[in-house]
Amino acid sequence: MQQLSLLETNTSEDSQQVRAIELRHLLSHHNKLYYEQDAPEISDAEYDALFRELQSLESTRPDLLVYDSPTLRVGGTPLERFVQVRHRQPMLSLENALSEEEIRAFEVKIRNMLALPDTLSLTYQCEPKMDGLAIELVYLNGILNQASTRGDGEVGEDVTANVRTIRNIPLQLKGTDLPELLEVRGEVYLPLSAFQKLNARRQEAGESVFANPRNAAAGSIRQLDPRVVARRPLAMVCYGVGTIERGARGDGKGVRTQTDLINQLAEWGLPVSNETRTVNGVEELIYCFNDLQERRDSLQYEIDGMVAKLDDLTLQMELGAKSRSPRWAIACKFPPRQSRTKINDILLSVGRTGVITPVAILEPVELSGVTVSRATLHNWDEMRRKDIRIGDTVIVERAGDVIPAVVKVLEEERSGAETIMQEPEHCPVCGSKALRLEGEAAVRCQGGLSCPPQLAESVIHFASRDAMNIDGLGSKYIEQMINLGLVKDVADLYQLRSDDLMQFERMGDKLAEKLLAAIEASKNQELARLIFALGIRHVGERTSRILADRFGSIENLQKSTFDELTGIRDIGSTVAASIRSFFDTPANQSVLKRLEDAGVSPRSAPKQTGGRLEGKTFVFTGSLTGFTRDEAKQMVETEGGTVTGSVSRKTDYVVTGSDAGGKLEKARSLGVTVITESDFLGMLKKD
Repeated sequence: MQQLSLLETNTSEDSQQVRAIELRHLLSHHNKLYYEQDAPEISDAEYDALFRELQSLESTRPDLLVYDSPTLRVGGTPLERFVQVRHRQPMLSLENALSEEEIRAFEVKIRNMLALPDTLSLTYQCEPKMDGLAIELVYLNGILNQASTRGDGEVGEDVTANVRTIRNIPLQLKGTDLPELLEVRGEVYLPLSAFQKLNARRQEAGESVFANPRNAAAGSIRQLDPRVVARRPLAMVCYGVGTIERGARGDGKGVRTQTDLINQLAEWGLPVSNETRTVNGVEELIYCFNDLQERRDSLQYEIDGMVAKLDDLTLQMELGAKSRSPRWAIACKFPPRQSRTKINDILLSVGRTGVITPVAILEPVELSGVTVSRATLHNWDEMRRKDIRIGDTVIVERAGDVIPAVVKVLEEERSGAETIMQEPEHCPVCGSKALRLEGEAAVRCQGGLSCPPQLAESVIHFASRDAMNIDGLGSKYIEQMINLGLVKDVADLYQLRSDDLMQFERMGDKLAEKLLAAIEASKNQELARLIFALGIRHVGERTSRILADRFGSIENLQKSTFDELTGIRDIGSTVAASIRSFFDTPANQSVLKRLEDAGVSPRSAPKQTGGRLEGKTFVFTGSLTGFTRDEAKQMVETEGGTVTGSVSRKTDYVVTGSDAGGKLEKARSLGVTVITESDFLGMLKKD
């Protein structure tokens, strides 16, 4: 065992203090070997002995306990619920490239947006795309202050107590030139060896095993008891930052590239990937991608691709981001893995919108380290196109290494005993008529809320984390509510009383009180969440937020016309028709009225319309002197306009400050109107 003995010759020092320092260094050293290098030097028993010795010292001498002691990673008091956290900057997702052609197209798009010549070689930073859970760490003056999940990208959950138990995450950063505020983004994952040991222990204890390492990592972080998390050897790899505020401690001018940034994070003691590479040009990028794919199975963790980022941070800022993803990065996804199996049966599943989906029951097969026994067949058009029958031998894959799907039928292996599943005429659950509407691929149950799966799924969706976030109201309780006749639609949730809940299995006074408190607290959710929770077809989280910003209340949205809806950017005729259909349905109007009567009627400040800049799109470039970028955006949006990060033919005005670069040149090449800051302010002056 390697010894890192400290101050051994200084007999004047407090011997217990010296030993505590030595133990902390030893434990940190062995944590690094175990979690980051997968090369332990000592046994678990030897590590535990060192850990208990330090615990004993700190117990008898509380003055020896320091903020970043390894003993503080054992977990604290269980939480009652997770608190929501709004990210200072959105945690965006990445667009995918599924082939070498799409990777090349990514570079072409970058060159066109930046107006760069083909002769200029672009540099990229490449790293494995970890299959885990996205987390943001917030350090204040070098001390870990908060950790939160990605959530919907704008709002996540505070999981600080759980993240503190992860051994390779520093509780205090190294160095002296530390930012006052540092937001670090990364992925929490479970190494493959740890995943196998965890499942073996759960199997021995008679507990259900995790389907894959990603589920194990996500399920661990979602534990309310940090002590449970501390027993699971999670790890983290950091890949980027959000907000950095340096104050008087430094200006960060030495960090000019993504590679510099990752090196800086490593210098501060944060875990980064040792597979990170910097390459020149798209062909080197593709070579790096193929090389990583070949070595995929030799890694000690699950990956599903490679992330490529434009290395130059200035060019990253120039490109900016779309609503959900940055323009300067892409996820190069590996082809899905495939296996051969047999379809033993086809069952029918009814979803919350009444869609009846055929599901293949498979002969269990191993696929990417996961046992697959079911695969969606999507709809009857897809089944006919592939000619899928009960009894067929088929090739299945996990699309994106997540969702099992049938790729093709091996027709040459048919015996003649295979049977075709006919399109249903009635709902398999409630017996109501099933119809396929003109122009749609889906067959739908027409029973509405009289169909139990639709009612249950609509309430589950309404209470879900991304919707009204009613903590503790899971599917088991919802099924009991429906079976007891307590809930016939989502508005009934707000009429529940303690006596109602006491009819449930394993329900006590304290648990009932918590559940009712969570239902009551949901009345104060944002308007966008309520719109999403209603389950309007084609209206997801992003569209819900657009509608909330535009109309400011359910009442205003309910009164909106088809033309008003289609006049909103990103809302087409299909979505507008679905919204109108929802609000024109008498049963839905009744539910909305009862929700309002129960106190569920959130509002948000609608964006200004009818202003001087309505319908106009602006791009700001260069160093602005009269106002900041945020102030400029606020001024434009207050007057009904839109600010984007890149110049296109749809741009109306490019506002230039000093040292304007590629955006100015592109504006001129496209014939877009270029104005100064003074010109822009003149447009805002009152008549």
